[in-house]
This record gives sequence, C-alpha cells and structure tokens, in this order.
Amino acid sequence: MSPTSSPTSTVVWTDPVRQSLFDAWLRQVASTHQLQPGSVRIASADASFRRYLRVDTLGGDSRIIMDAPPDKENSEPFVRIAALMKDAGLNAPVVLDWHEAHGFMLLSDLGDATMMSAIQPEVPQANHGLYMQAVDTLVQWQLASRPGVLPPYDTALLNRELSLFPDWYLGQHKKVQLQGKDQETLAQAFALIVQRNLAAPSVYVHRDFMPRNLMMPRGSGPQSEQLGVLDFQDAVYGPITYDIASLMRDAFLTWEEDFVLDITIRYWEKARKAGLMDFEDWHSDFGAFYRAVEWMGLQRHLKVAGIFARLTLRDGKPKYLADAPRFIQYIRKACDRYRELGPLLKVIDEIEGTTPQVGFAYGRM
Repeated sequence: MSPTSSPTSTVVWTDPVRQSLFDAWLRQVASTHQLQPGSVRIASADASFRRYLRVDTLGGDSRIIMDAPPDKENSEPFVRIAALMKDAGLNAPVVLDWHEAHGFMLLSDLGDATMMSAIQPEVPQANHGLYMQAVDTLVQWQLASRPGVLPPYDTALLNRELSLFPDWYLGQHKKVQLQGKDQETLAQAFALIVQRNLAAPSVYVHRDFMPRNLMMPRGSGPQSEQLGVLDFQDAVYGPITYDIASLMRDAFLTWEEDFVLDITIRYWEKARKAGLMDFEDWHSDFGAFYRAVEWMGLQRHLKVAGIFARLTLRDGKPKYLADAPRFIQYIRKACDRYRELGPLLKVIDEIEGTTPQVGFAYGRM
C-alpha cells in the first residue's frame, strides 16, 4: 500500500478524521492477522449506527470488521456476550482485536449466508430442519443461563420498550395522540402485558433471535454444523418465552399458525427435556406455555412497530416501516385471542380502520 492510497477506497466515509483513524488501526492489525488492507469492502449494515466490513487474509480466508462509532454505539456488551456465547459452545464471532477508544473491532467471519437466505417461504415444511437447528441453538444458549450476568429484562425495560408504540408508531407515524379512555385502555393493557411476561422464568435472552441473525454453517471444526449467531449485543436476562416468540413471529417473514405451533411444540419438548420448563404447569401443559409465548410476542410486536417507525421517521430507513402491517396483524391476532385485551384491540382497530378477526389455536381465553 503506497502512502497516498487508502485501503478503504471502496468504502464511503463521511468523516475524514474517522477514516484516518481506521486506516491507522487497520495498518496496525494487518500484519498480526495477515490481512490484505486493499480488499476492504462493505459486508452489511444494521438498524443501528454500526456497519460491518469484510477484509481478506493472505491465507485466502476473510475477517469481519465492525465499525461502531463509540459516541453512538457501546461495543462492550458485544465483546462480553460474545465470550458468553463461546463459553456456551455456540457458533458466534470471535473477537480478534478491539480498539475500544475508536470503536473498531476485528472478528472471525461467519460468512454471508443467513438462515433467511436459505428459507423457502412458499414451502413451510421444507424449512423444518433449519428451524430445528435454530431451536437446538436456542436451548443450548438458554441452558448456559446464570442470574446476575446480563442486565435484567425488568419492569422498567419492558415499559420503556412498550412506550415506543404510542410515542413513535401512534404519535409520529399515525399522528394519533391517545386521550382519556383510550389512553387509559392502553395503560391498563401495557400493565397487564408486563405483569404476565415477568411471571415467566428467566434465562439468557438474545432479544432478536430470528433467521436474519442466524448464519448458515460453514467451514470445518467442532462448530461447523451449527448455525452462527449474530446481533446479540442487546442480550438480557428475562422471560424464557421471548426468543421463541421472536423466532416464530418474525419481523420480516410470516408463517401460518400450524407451522408456528409445530416448531414451538418441538422447542417446548426439547426445553422440557432439558429442565427449562419446570414452572407451574408448563412441564405438562403446552397450552399454558404457548399462551405465555403469545403474551411475550405481543410485547415484542408493540415494541418493534415503534422501533420501525422510529427507524423510518428519525433515521431515514423507510424499508423498516414497510413491514409494520405484519406487526399490526400479529398484535391484532394476539389481542383477539384474549378477552382482557379486547379493549386494546378496539382502540387499534379504530386507528387502523380494521375490523375484528377470529382466533385460530385456542379461541378466546
């Protein structure tokens, strides 16, 4: 590399100072890790201020570089949780170098083939094996759980997430400010949702466990047959129902309920065998567990509808809000299933201009 050339000529930098810092860091780690600086290119970006670059090695392999400006992203949880996942035997990126002050990180590369890229949406059963791999990964992660290691998924956090729905989806996107009885209905529903979800036993929660964040197996070694796990930096210690709800009620993919039930039952069976369902009657009653999953899914869907509105309206990423109808459908379906949520369904139907629908699996509870 000549003194006047930049290894990031194919990568756009809006801040020349940060580009200079990156070039200096890359030169420093290139020798140690046998990198080819001239091969740096964009790998992917996510919903945050992080982005990921890919760089080749002299040995013909590749590595991933995380570019996470420290004034906008705290990378410490990523490093800490990556170590937790490694200790649990999961196939997660290994942190090879981290410049904490500047927010640059060198990681092992799990490839670019996500589980989502391998899914055949039109043939649900063709994806059964993939989802069972995801279930096995999830149970393995949950079995490693210990209290006091990750932040708690507590009342404050659940409520903070729920507030995204009235603040961003209703207020900013729909231009609706709930008043009087409608506002009271929302508050009562939120309190009930939080109460129900906090009643579940706690485990490690990935918090975005879905096909876009799971990578297809590649390479060789003891983890060559395992799905890779990404985007785990927001992991917490909370309801065991969360990640299976996230997996089967996807942000970008909708399955018919028979397929959702099939995979969820198989997860429940594996978790039960592993000793993770020793709570109330969950060990013997799948229906009791599934109802808890639906209540947890409802909290997630309300939160994500708000997040997607914020990503579009504040951060200029319109593709996210395009998926909002999927979440409103999830929300309406869950509300229609449970009598206590009938008033909330009425409020949402009035805002959306929709009409009530009929539940499928267990009728109205």
